[in-house]
Amino acid sequence: MIIGIPKEIKDNENRVAIAPAGVRAFVNSGHQVLVQSSAGLGSSLTDQEYLNAGAVLLDESEDIFQKAEMILKVKEPLPSEYKLIREGQIIFTYFHFAASRELTQAMIDSKSICFAYETVETDDKALPLLAPMSEVAGKAAGHLVAYYLALPYGGRGVLLGGVPGVKPAKVLVIGGGNVGTNAAKIAAGIGANVIIFDININRLKYLDDIMPKNVNTLISNHFNVEQEIKEADALIGAALIPGAPAPKVVTEEMVKMMPKHSVIVDVAIDQGGCVETSMPTTHANPTFVKHDVLHYCVTNMPGAFAQTSTFSLTNNTLPYALEIAQKGYQKAITSNNALGKGLNIIDGKITYKPVADTFDYDYYPIDKIFKI
Repeated sequence: MIIGIPKEIKDNENRVAIAPAGVRAFVNSGHQVLVQSSAGLGSSLTDQEYLNAGAVLLDESEDIFQKAEMILKVKEPLPSEYKLIREGQIIFTYFHFAASRELTQAMIDSKSICFAYETVETDDKALPLLAPMSEVAGKAAGHLVAYYLALPYGGRGVLLGGVPGVKPAKVLVIGGGNVGTNAAKIAAGIGANVIIFDININRLKYLDDIMPKNVNTLISNHFNVEQEIKEADALIGAALIPGAPAPKVVTEEMVKMMPKHSVIVDVAIDQGGCVETSMPTTHANPTFVKHDVLHYCVTNMPGAFAQTSTFSLTNNTLPYALEIAQKGYQKAITSNNALGKGLNIIDGKITYKPVADTFDYDYYPIDKIFKI
């Protein structure tokens, strides 16, 4: 199979879909890998490293899309890339379809084969390709609230960990999954008082056991969030429904209750955000203020930590991408249930129900399309 790795074009997206080690694995398995020149520079990976691994370098993304049978990306295709995607071409990336009707319709119209990293799901409900970037984004969120709480950057002038004789910041984490757990670890490690909210009592029991004493857990409901948000210095949004829009756990009225110049970092913004006042932002313009609360809602947070993120992403996506290349996508999804759940759109048909439900489109179960 011919594998294409175009350079990412989203604002300040410095990750690349595969590291040279991944290229070598494809080449050793008999596949050809086309990499756009300078695609890895943002992750401190040179063109020569890709050449040494066996890649073929091409200067233009148009040539990559034209020649490749499977495109590996990090972020969703942008409008300028829609026209480059052709019928029957496999696109394997973070799509986050539920956040964009335009993107969903464009991929339907292209009749391409769309595998979404974020919906690849194993039988034990784990999300192995979302997890590595969730870890990065969660840890980054803990650092970001510490940074933006500083007065010159729009915050309340509260030091996250406090000092002797002065209480630390109070940080709410909405969601106790991968993002929320990592965010809480960082915030608590710096010394903040952290409250993690989740709807799953068993998850809260687990977190209560493993977290330090400055982390408390609460069941997530309107009343509890409303009570705690009134004194919150910062809030980290980390609620997730795989493949579907994030639930709006924090209402606009709750945001109005927050102290002036408090900080929200909504990591769930990739799926629309779990705070009602959130709107997508970029690394170039990462924040805005609404109701005197600073919001950080960058849709590709791990792109700021490209070197770490690229290697982590390759470690996790490579086995799945290799399986598609080795077997072809039909046999791959037949033998691997997790990959089957990653298939979102094929030949203009939506095969992932949460995406179809989001936009009220027809849903086509893959077992009705293929014999699984």
